[in-house]
Amino acid sequence: MGLFCNTILSVALLFISKGVSGTTFTFVNRCDYTVWPGILGSPTMDTTGFELTKGKSRSIQAPTGWSGRFWARTGCNFDGSGHGSCSTGDCGSGQIECAGAGATPPATLAEFTLGSSQTLDFYDVSLVDGYNLPMIVEAIGGGSGMCASTGCVADLNQQCPAELRAADGAACRSACEAFGTPEYCCKGEYNSPSACLPSVYSQLFKSACPRSYSYAYDDATSTFTCTGADYTVTFCPSVPNQKASTDSSRPSTGSEPGSVEAATTLPIGSWLANLATGDSSRGHPFCVLLQLALIFSTVSLTFSLIQQS
Repeated sequence: MGLFCNTILSVALLFISKGVSGTTFTFVNRCDYTVWPGILGSPTMDTTGFELTKGKSRSIQAPTGWSGRFWARTGCNFDGSGHGSCSTGDCGSGQIECAGAGATPPATLAEFTLGSSQTLDFYDVSLVDGYNLPMIVEAIGGGSGMCASTGCVADLNQQCPAELRAADGAACRSACEAFGTPEYCCKGEYNSPSACLPSVYSQLFKSACPRSYSYAYDDATSTFTCTGADYTVTFCPSVPNQKASTDSSRPSTGSEPGSVEAATTLPIGSWLANLATGDSSRGHPFCVLLQLALIFSTVSLTFSLIQQS
């Protein structure tokens, strides 16, 4: 009975969560400094920019079909009313919220086009607009597709050629941004995969970050897909994607990937805490009632979604 109860409750909770909230993006800051993630996309999320202090994480919901990009602003100065600017990745809004404005290059970008629960999400980490810090994207719980981690864990600011350096060494420009010529920007007569080839600068980026976009036509090794996943975007990851290594290197902040910043801690012995450890039916006389209540909620939600569609 206990195993059956746990299974039903877990499936119902998962269904309700996915059906209502869509895709969850969790942003994790492992940098030694505060970053200010920026968001540009459609439909608009609940926030377009926020502060994320060292060692913290924050989760945000995205609706089905959302398409856009994330990046981290660094070296920001905002006053008490939220007005200010940033040294890298500034969105030009003059405030913490980017309000529909994108990142000023150079900036490392995470780009997404979300499908439905039955169709593919497409995602990548791009250095086409330059680089300001390391970043990785990890798909969590995806059903099908490549669902691979991608990003750039190298510190390109340390390897950046002098002619590409920006923000006193805090960022590295792309060759297009630095020189503006058609062959570097894949424009004009170079606006095709056959005409616009990797440059010595994009090859430097690609060598350091093999899974990231290094120039406009770098699709073959840089675009990834997954179905029905949530995603973690980590700024300044300490190691490449290796589950055991990643888990052991996480700082003990009380706010890990997949949790909302300053999330409420469940009291020891609470029923939800027991559910997480597989003991939800133990010592709880209302398991069946809760089971029925969740089933009723699931059915009601299903009919509501059908009516809306």
